[in-house]
Amino acid sequence: MSNKDPPSPPNFPAVQKDKEEEQQEEHEPLPLDWTKLGEQGDHHDLPIRFPSDVYEISKSPDETDLCIVGTAGQKITRIGNNFWKECSPNLTSLVLRSHLITKMEGLSGFEYLTTLELYDNAVEKLEDLNSSEGGFPGKTLLIMDMSYNSIRDMSPVSFCPNLVELYLAQNKLKTMTGLSQLKKLRKLDLGANRLRVMEEDELSGLENLEELWLGKNKITEVGGLDKLTKLRRLDLQANRLTVVENLTAQKETLEELYLSHNNIGNRGASQPTGLALNFTKLTTLDLSRNRIANTTIFAHLVHLEDLWLSGNKITTFEDVAPLSVNHWEKEEGSDCEFRKGCPQLETLYLEYNPVADDTDYRRKLSELIPSLTQIDANMISTSSFAYPIDQAASGYLDDLETSMREKQATAIELAKSQMMKKSSEDD
Repeated sequence: MSNKDPPSPPNFPAVQKDKEEEQQEEHEPLPLDWTKLGEQGDHHDLPIRFPSDVYEISKSPDETDLCIVGTAGQKITRIGNNFWKECSPNLTSLVLRSHLITKMEGLSGFEYLTTLELYDNAVEKLEDLNSSEGGFPGKTLLIMDMSYNSIRDMSPVSFCPNLVELYLAQNKLKTMTGLSQLKKLRKLDLGANRLRVMEEDELSGLENLEELWLGKNKITEVGGLDKLTKLRRLDLQANRLTVVENLTAQKETLEELYLSHNNIGNRGASQPTGLALNFTKLTTLDLSRNRIANTTIFAHLVHLEDLWLSGNKITTFEDVAPLSVNHWEKEEGSDCEFRKGCPQLETLYLEYNPVADDTDYRRKLSELIPSLTQIDANMISTSSFAYPIDQAASGYLDDLETSMREKQATAIELAKSQMMKKSSEDD
């Protein structure tokens, strides 16, 4: 098993008054320093550069992909109204990543475009997706990535009914709109926006959705998921959740659940429609940086392989014991005991909990939960002391041990031979 590290979203911001927060966000810069445009209107002073000014574009019908990345050299500031005329008529993939483009234009003539990526620009509106008579390029798009821009309205995504993947992370969205007709969508990323509500009217139409990423928003309640019966991954990190609930429809499908950097305690995590459910496929659960005090609420999740609880309030090894298959509990209202625990648990993060201050922390954990192969960021050895070693060192030590055993066997055989020879000489 490879060394696994939990995702690390930015620190959860303190809750402030809505008006103050909105005013502050209005002046937030774009995420990368070199794309800062300052106050609105500054981009008009930038030199005009079209794609053909920074890259030699081929019109050959054999060309199907065009990728121009602006991380080095000159950056595009305008696409141009007739951009499609400068490109191959058979273009299927267009990537203009990390430039200073503010307007979507010149796309209407692309009749075969399936992938459109304008990641990390300064685009303010989703447009030119349906301006042609045939509805191009919207109706042919399968993947659209408009993350790291300044988009406030996502409703034009409704012009892209065949989308399979949609990425709109790190924009300025306050509401979910235009999603309800995207029946083929499998992956949706709206992380790092300003969303407050998981809107059921929009989400309920996503019947084939498998991944939903909503981290770093302002969501206070899990909801709108009743129709998402194929959901495998759900990310709600760095929001304002205190309760985990309304996951009944995902009981048979959910594999990964990310809830770090919220304000969830044991009571909020143990709701009947939340983590109290017997998820049949849940292997990864992240509740780092919350208010979890013990692991009793996870003991029934028998398929868990990775559990991330860094930065919580777990104090003693007794608080961790429910994860062990050797742990027994009394059934409520009865004297009968039953075995609980997570028999498949391999990775456990408990760093930045009080329990991690114990000088014998890793050894005690490995003895308590023998199935563990990784504690925090460290792989553990198979020895009884369970000292942390990295994977390269592990292979080296295995080879060294084998070599030592071979040398020992050779030495023993040599000693026996010498003793027999001496005995023969004495006779």
